[in-house]
Amino acid sequence: MTDLIESLCDRVRSARAAGNPLRIRGGDSKRLWLGRPCTAEDTLDLAQHRGVVAYEPGELVLVARAGTPVSEVTELLATEGQVLAFEPPACGGRATLGGTLASNCSGPARPWSGAVRDAVLGVKLLTGRGECLNFGGRVVKNVAGYDVSRLQAGALGSLGVITEVSLKVMPAVGATQTLALEMSVETALAQMIRYAREPAPLTGACWLQGRLFLRLAGAAAAVEASVRRWGGETAAPRDTPWDSLREFSAGAQAAGNPLWRVSLAGNAPLPPGTTPLLIDWAGALRWFAVDGFDAHGYAGDHGGHASLWWPGANRDGETAQPLSPPLQALHQRLKLTVDPDRILNPGRLYSWL
Repeated sequence: MTDLIESLCDRVRSARAAGNPLRIRGGDSKRLWLGRPCTAEDTLDLAQHRGVVAYEPGELVLVARAGTPVSEVTELLATEGQVLAFEPPACGGRATLGGTLASNCSGPARPWSGAVRDAVLGVKLLTGRGECLNFGGRVVKNVAGYDVSRLQAGALGSLGVITEVSLKVMPAVGATQTLALEMSVETALAQMIRYAREPAPLTGACWLQGRLFLRLAGAAAAVEASVRRWGGETAAPRDTPWDSLREFSAGAQAAGNPLWRVSLAGNAPLPPGTTPLLIDWAGALRWFAVDGFDAHGYAGDHGGHASLWWPGANRDGETAQPLSPPLQALHQRLKLTVDPDRILNPGRLYSWL
């Protein structure tokens, strides 16, 4: 365990005084996945600011420094039969807790178990002034004040440096089985929506390479009842897509094309003439690897959000969904409040932020 908070504060204060922007780095596992290149040349490294500060299995709460590897957290939780329900990627051991929150990374169970932002109870945040602030707390029923903690989900470090995270953890599920059924993407989308509405222990629903995969997890009797009712082939663990979905490695099939990640309502129609590379989250998360695809337009037409993911061809333009003028003004006001001199990850989320 290493607490580097004082040196991190000094580093930010010095950078501010010198007018030198900083690129925030943890495990550096997601730099090429999403967002734009940060325009800062100097680095603020949090990889050694690590360690579990508190873990209370009986209260389902864990507190850890931002540089703590996700793999270390999941191993610790496993000793008590508990998990991070949002299934974060480990990225070969490089992913950190702070980076996971900053990038808003959640796995295939997200529609049923919640996103990373739903598990956050509080954060410690280092502002662009070099001040260390506390938001939220270490109890589940902490709702006082503005929810600054959850604003960090997907902010990519633009709204402060996450130095510590308090999380709600969950008991591990019981029996698990995955059903696989061959079908077209249109049929699979309709089936996912139907199955998601049924009273079943569904924790994963995706379409990949012409097959619909349904993950059932929970009490053995409930799992077996759903398997009998839905039918299909029972897939061996090694033949299921859940690990590759959690680690975002399924997108390797993009073969050099721009890879777009589109989040929208599960019942939104598919774009005419374009087949997704894969569909996850029971239809609410769709990946496209088609050159020239207007992902922002498609997402905007259906109230969703699209972002250019790895291996995007052009990261110099805006990769996240364009914002309306009021929302853009709100983002800029938040940035001005937390980082008035714009020294923390400038340009990483949007060119103007």
